[in-house]
Amino acid sequence: MNIKEIIQMIKNVMENTFQEIDSWFEKSEELRTYKPQNNGWTINEILEHISLTNHFLLILINKGTKKAVEMARKSNSIIELSDYIFGSEKLDEIAIYNSFNWINPEHMEPTGEKALTEIRTLLKSQVNQCLTNLEEMANGEGTLYKTMMTVNNLGKIDVYHYIYFLAQHAKRHITQMENIEKEYIKLYSVDSMPSE
Repeated sequence: MNIKEIIQMIKNVMENTFQEIDSWFEKSEELRTYKPQNNGWTINEILEHISLTNHFLLILINKGTKKAVEMARKSNSIIELSDYIFGSEKLDEIAIYNSFNWINPEHMEPTGEKALTEIRTLLKSQVNQCLTNLEEMANGEGTLYKTMMTVNNLGKIDVYHYIYFLAQHAKRHITQMENIEKEYIKLYSVDSMPSE
C-alpha cells in the first residue's frame, strides 16, 4: 500500500468503528446501565472511557501532527516512503478484546459525571479531529515523528499508528459491549420465560 492508500484505510477504520460505536447510544437505557456479572463497566461507562482515552491520545496525536508537519516543512525534501510498512501484529492485537492484560490509568476510568449526549458529541468531535490530522499529513508527514507507546510493547510508533491505535482501542471495546449485550439478552430472555 502506498501512503494515500494507508491514510484512506485509517480513515475508513476510524469512520466505520465510530459509526458502530455511535449506534450504542441508541440502545435501551436498561441495557446501557446493566452491570455485567463480572462486575465490569456498564456500556455507558465504556462509552465514557472511550472518550477519555481518545482525549489523552489526541493530546499526543495533535502534538505529533504539528511536529511532523513542521519537520517536513523544515527539511524541504521529499519524504522517503519506499520502505515504509504500516501496521504490525501487536498493533492489530489492540482491537482484540482480552488479547493481553491492559491496565487503565486512573484518569481514563469513567466517572459518570458527563451526560451521555455530551459523550456522544465529544466522540464525533474527536473522530473529526483525527480525520483533520490525517488531511494535514496527506503526503507522508506522519511517518517523520515517532513517540513511545508502552501498551502491548509497541515501542516507537509514528502519528499514523497513533491514530490507528485510537480506532483499534475503540474496536476492542465494541467487543466488550457486544459481550455485555449477549449476557443481558441471555439473562433476561431466560428470566422472562414462563415456568412450568
